[in-house]
Amino acid sequence: MTDYNIDVHWDDEAGVWYAVCDDIPLAMESNSFDALIARVKIAVPEILEMNDLLNEGIRLRFSTSHVESIV
Repeated sequence: MTDYNIDVHWDDEAGVWYAVCDDIPLAMESNSFDALIARVKIAVPEILEMNDLLNEGIRLRFSTSHVESIV
């Protein structure tokens, strides 16, 4: 089983969520957090297969944080 850490961030200026991963060439965005997660789950196996990195087990670990100025 191979774990991939997916960092998910909110871009306030663009108004989108985006996901990146240091271990694979992944950079995606979406207006919806849930839609982004769904897209990543489809794209990661395809990206790994295109780069001959697909193995039997893939586990995605999504991490996010939210920082907001209120004053």
